[in-house]
Amino acid sequence: MEVAAAKAREAVDVTTDHATFTVAPETLLGTPDGWTHAADAADTVLAWTPARKLCRRRLSIRPGRALGYLVGATCADGTVGSNYVSLVVNDEAFASRYARSLTEATGLPARLEPCTRPSGYLRRDVAGFRVRVVSSYLADLFRQYTGGDAHHMRQRFPRVVLRDRETFEGFLDGYVDGDGYRIKRWPARLVVSANVPFLTELAEIIGARFTARPPGLASRLVVTDNWCARRAFRPEEHPLELQERQWVQVREVRFRPGGTKPWVFYRWRLDPCPTFLINGHLSREPW
Repeated sequence: MEVAAAKAREAVDVTTDHATFTVAPETLLGTPDGWTHAADAADTVLAWTPARKLCRRRLSIRPGRALGYLVGATCADGTVGSNYVSLVVNDEAFASRYARSLTEATGLPARLEPCTRPSGYLRRDVAGFRVRVVSSYLADLFRQYTGGDAHHMRQRFPRVVLRDRETFEGFLDGYVDGDGYRIKRWPARLVVSANVPFLTELAEIIGARFTARPPGLASRLVVTDNWCARRAFRPEEHPLELQERQWVQVREVRFRPGGTKPWVFYRWRLDPCPTFLINGHLSREPW
């Protein structure tokens, strides 16, 4: 709405984990406790967003069984890259269910692709099927769901699937399809994983007993078909959409006095939102 230039005899260099930028000392920066002046930003954290990612396509995530199945199958057998999510398995029916769930939950088109994958047991390549979608938004979303790291051994339990029982049951179906199987002797399923904290949290949610095996061995958890009769499940509200704001540490705040010429800073008034980004850091002009 308005642009103005102002001269000042002093500037501030703010250095964070991502960049160093020069602003007026009274410029307001976003912190967890509200707005603070750049001159007072030492030893705090600032709100930061990768600015280039703001122009990418955002997805409308639909809750329900399909979302639960998608998350469960990805946690068990999927791969989350920097800008893609994929699943490579031998079972065509499993891959088909994954593709349908992905499309239903995110709206992204997904299809099966024949491929080959190495088999350590057979010591040769075997035929398989791949489902792969390129979407940095979806990849970042899965990392958010699993605590920041989607690696199978470091991922946390995705509590977003606890929104309702339908979503959680879809998660169990997807996770068992990837890292489990049905027990023939009684109505139950067995899930296998070396990620002990993941299985421990899952056991608490369904009210099951769980004893981890020694390090280096995969642990097992029995999920009975009447797990809901224990009344241990408690719905939780978690955001489905990607929270693109992150927090970065301020490493240094250094004052820079003006030389023979004063600093020139430009200010602008924005409407209806007064905030903007400086090298990705959330900022606004002083009130």
